[in-house]
Amino acid sequence: MLRTALRNVFAHKARLLMTVLAVMLGVAFVSGTLVFTSTISDAYQKSSEKGYSNVDLAIEPAAGGDPGAPGRPPGDRKRLTQATLDKARELPGTESASGSVTGFTALADKDGKLVGEGWQTTGGNYDSGRNGKGEDARYPMKNGRAPQNSDEVAIDSATAKRVGFEVGDTARMSVDGPVLEQRVVGIFTTDDGNVAAGGTLVLFDTPTAQRLYAQPGQYDQITLKAADGTSQAQLKSQAEKIIPKGADAVTGKKLAADQSERIKEGMSGMQTAMLVFAGISLFVGIFIIANTFTMLVAQRTKELALLRAVGAGRRQVTRSVLVEALVVGSVAAVAGLAAGVGIGAALRSLMGSFGATVPDGPLVVDGTAVGASLATGIVVTVLAAWLPARKAAKIPPVAAMSSVHAAATTRSLVIRNTIGALLAGAGTALVLYGAGMDDRDTAKIPLSAGAATLLIGVFVLTPLLSRPLIAAAAPFMRIFGVAGKLARQNSVRNPRRTAATASALMIGLTLITGLTVVAGSVQQAVEKMATDSLRADYTVSMANQTPLSADVERKLLREDQVESVSPMRNSPARVGSSTEYLTGVNGSTISDLTDLPFVSGGWDGLSGNKAVVDKDTAERKKWKTGSTFPVTFEDGKKTRMTVSGVYEGNELIRGIMLDTGTLDPHMKQLSSMQVMVKTKEGASSSVKASLEKALGDNPAVLVQDEKDVTESIAKIFTLMLNMLYGLLAMAVVVAVLGVVNTLAMSVFERSQEIGMLRAIGLDRRGIKRMVRLESLVISLFGGVLGIGLGVFFGWAAGKVVGLSLSTYSLVLPWERIGIFLGLAAVVGMLAALWPARRAARLNMLTAIKTE
Repeated sequence: MLRTALRNVFAHKARLLMTVLAVMLGVAFVSGTLVFTSTISDAYQKSSEKGYSNVDLAIEPAAGGDPGAPGRPPGDRKRLTQATLDKARELPGTESASGSVTGFTALADKDGKLVGEGWQTTGGNYDSGRNGKGEDARYPMKNGRAPQNSDEVAIDSATAKRVGFEVGDTARMSVDGPVLEQRVVGIFTTDDGNVAAGGTLVLFDTPTAQRLYAQPGQYDQITLKAADGTSQAQLKSQAEKIIPKGADAVTGKKLAADQSERIKEGMSGMQTAMLVFAGISLFVGIFIIANTFTMLVAQRTKELALLRAVGAGRRQVTRSVLVEALVVGSVAAVAGLAAGVGIGAALRSLMGSFGATVPDGPLVVDGTAVGASLATGIVVTVLAAWLPARKAAKIPPVAAMSSVHAAATTRSLVIRNTIGALLAGAGTALVLYGAGMDDRDTAKIPLSAGAATLLIGVFVLTPLLSRPLIAAAAPFMRIFGVAGKLARQNSVRNPRRTAATASALMIGLTLITGLTVVAGSVQQAVEKMATDSLRADYTVSMANQTPLSADVERKLLREDQVESVSPMRNSPARVGSSTEYLTGVNGSTISDLTDLPFVSGGWDGLSGNKAVVDKDTAERKKWKTGSTFPVTFEDGKKTRMTVSGVYEGNELIRGIMLDTGTLDPHMKQLSSMQVMVKTKEGASSSVKASLEKALGDNPAVLVQDEKDVTESIAKIFTLMLNMLYGLLAMAVVVAVLGVVNTLAMSVFERSQEIGMLRAIGLDRRGIKRMVRLESLVISLFGGVLGIGLGVFFGWAAGKVVGLSLSTYSLVLPWERIGIFLGLAAVVGMLAALWPARRAARLNMLTAIKTE
């Protein structure tokens, strides 16, 4: 039986090729994902560990202050002082100690564009020691010297090489808005993992860095290098005696381990997402494998019956088919693993073409990737083949040899249709129930369960659905005469096979359509929210969404083109028994810059101790116009505010708003999240250029009008959709293989029939047209089902999204739906090329004699 099974594998090479390809693609996606994520994770981890090679101990400040503590502002960021650094340097186990302060620093290249876009662009300090004449071991100078004055900087060697900076050049940069013109006095090397990953690092002298990122004499972290003979644990024990209350001393080993864990967690999301799409491809591949083995078993009915007649038992027949599946799965798994390693390497190289830099490191093919690939390919193939094998073993030998055993009729599908109808009904009910719920988090469970149940139910029902839906294509098929009529009849001859073939394409298009509907609707909702709630001609913000310096607002006010300006500041405060963020706006101009509907009250008289709040906050706090509430500001000062208006908030503008004249005196650092600007001439390219020039043509500052906001939102969603389309394309490719496989075997089954058609006058062109039209009908059937389900799921998911997005409304992307339907038709035509050519080349006399 083993020899028979192996002989069958090699005897049907062409028929099993599509199955091997389908399994191989799914396995390649799984192994490629694991290899890629392991390689990137390993590279970042090693780079991170290298960055801590000179750190034996780090002293970290206490976490943010307790908002409830008397006199302590909420969210207060603690820092370390110069006194702590001096004490650390005096420890007997310390060889050297450095204080570091870091923050966002946007560096422009020689063309004025932001360097390191998409990666962290950071700045920090070069610690020259207690007397200011020492060296910072973290940053060895390659060329030049360390920065010593406020107008000097040093730049990491990787960035200098990439951009072309040399010692003596002038570099333009920004920390919180204003442009800084700094002279490059040094180029240094570093093991910083951020730099190795394509980021930038700019170093200032310590006083300048403290002024830009913190306060004079303050540090974000103090790092120590142990003296010879002192272990990290001993140094930690010494440091714990001198660190401030609440601060923590962490060994270099733990820092590296924690960083590695963070990298793993960061990569796990990407890995999970990619594995989900790999699973979808494999799920689609299961239909093809099961379909292939079902047809192979059906074609070998007499052969298997003869084996039964000469003494083979049912289990032996089942095992022979499973051995074939094992061989096919093993070959496909090994090929998929090899292809996956190539995919992992290609993805890593592809990151570079998108401007992303990955730290150097070897390609990692670990045991997890190998084991998962082999297990996936073999287990999926064997499981998919088990049902056809079991079915083949049950066929009575006499019935099979005398051709009494026939394919299942429509009546034999009653049980299947009943089960399918129950599943589809239950799934639809769950989806509708989830879509009607008011709690977003609770609605996800019935919605997800319902979508999966409905998808399975429709798959079970596809044999029943195939007849009426394909019959609807009859008027179109009549155009092609006899070939069209035969194609329609052939496509419904075996409903089970048609259903399995169409289902593979249906699943891919369901996901693609559903994602497109939701993404398009969310994009429109966000655009509507941005345009409806703002009257300002421009919004000014930092490119990385960090706070803007108050100097930006002052510069804009000096422009002749500017009519009115209002910042939007954020400051944490204690409001009653909870922590809230207060938003500071210009009370005299905010009504000209926003268009928020008010439930009661308004912007009028927003000054002093008056505040306006959004409707949700008012309902949560049980406030109304005229209500008063206690506030503890960031600096610890207390007062009572009066609600002068309640407005309809949205995801862009919400919360407690008060006049900047009231809030600014209590803020430790005056900055804004954005500045709204209204100009005398409205939005135009010349006005925008004038505003950008007033801000120093700063690449880190975005000056956006309504069109820019809309385009930036569209860009995000387009990028997201393209990534999803790329991942789902694998499932569509697998579906194409399924259609090719089904048609090829269908042609083999109908060799005698095709020979008869040729004999009675249907020419080769007619045979090709018949097979192509059959493929087209099956593909469009799957496409229509997939698009219909995708729209339904998109609508249901949108109802849940709408709970947290007030401007959400369903948008049906008709153009893309048309493209998807056209894609299904193209899939059908391409899949039919080889089977149609094979059918047309059959020798009619040989085909007629085929049994």
